[in-house]
Amino acid sequence: MTDSLPQDVAEVLDLVLTPDEPVHVALRRQVPQLRVQSRCECGCGTAYFELGTDVVEPAPTGPGTVVAADVQLFTETGECPGEVLVFAQDGYLSWLEVCSWSDDIEVNLVAARRWLQPPS
Repeated sequence: MTDSLPQDVAEVLDLVLTPDEPVHVALRRQVPQLRVQSRCECGCGTAYFELGTDVVEPAPTGPGTVVAADVQLFTETGECPGEVLVFAQDGYLSWLEVCSWSDDIEVNLVAARRWLQPPS
C-alpha cells in the first residue's frame, strides 16, 4: 500500500482493510500518509501510527477510539491463535495490534500475513 511503512505493516493493513467496506476505503486513503511512531518491543508487530490529520480526511467512524477492523487468524490446521485489530481515533488510523491467545503458536505480523493470504 505504501513504501513509507515497513512492509509487514503495509501488507497486513492491505489485507485487513477490505476495499468493499466504506469505512475501510476511507482508512485505506490514509495509509500513504502513515508513519510508524513506535512498535511493540516483544516482536509481535504491533505498530503505533503518526498521521498528519491536516492532509487526509477522517473516516466515518465517529468520535473516540474504535476498532475499525478485527480479523481472527486461523492456521493451516484451523486453530485460532490470535487476531489483528486496527484502531482508529476520531476517524484516523491510530494503531495496528497483534493479539496472541496461544502459548504454543507464535503470533506476529509475519504469521498474520501468511494466515490472512487467500489460499492459492
